[in-house]
Amino acid sequence: MVSQGLEAEEIVQVALKALDGRPDGNPSTLDDLSTALYVTDREGVIIWYNRACVDFAGRTPVAHRDRWCVTWKLLTNDGYPLPHDQCPMAAAIKEQRSIRGVTAIAERPDGRRVAFQPYPTPLFDAEGEFTGALNLLVDITAARRRDEFLAHARRCRRLSRTINDPETIAALQHMAEEYELTAAELAASA
Repeated sequence: MVSQGLEAEEIVQVALKALDGRPDGNPSTLDDLSTALYVTDREGVIIWYNRACVDFAGRTPVAHRDRWCVTWKLLTNDGYPLPHDQCPMAAAIKEQRSIRGVTAIAERPDGRRVAFQPYPTPLFDAEGEFTGALNLLVDITAARRRDEFLAHARRCRRLSRTINDPETIAALQHMAEEYELTAAELAASA
């Protein structure tokens, strides 16, 4: 679940309806969503963002100045810098199409990093004219950490099958159980 019991694509549809194809539609109805959502004009300049964007980005975006993204810095999944003008939202605006199935890392001004999945979606008015875009940012940090802990557990179990020392096997099995427990706790808190 992403926000108030809604899945990401459902939230995008609610936002599209609220905006009625116009970046200056009625985004204030979306302000209480617990998932970061922002709107840009046709040039990619941010014109509105909800409160969750501030928590997500660790900074207050500057409406009518910031472009493409609400985050301070962006990184690829491999940790390389991702210029804002090359982010998924920029691509969605330049190509006037929705972008799905990508992930990135946002770096906050305090250095903390958040793995996320963006849902950049172009806005078109009643005449089919491109007017801007909206972007939903889903924090997937906990899910990534859970997957990492599960991978560590699998490695411990594989390694324990290759060793003949009972004490080492017991220690590896214990480590695997601890990793699995931590992964379960992360899953429960998400």
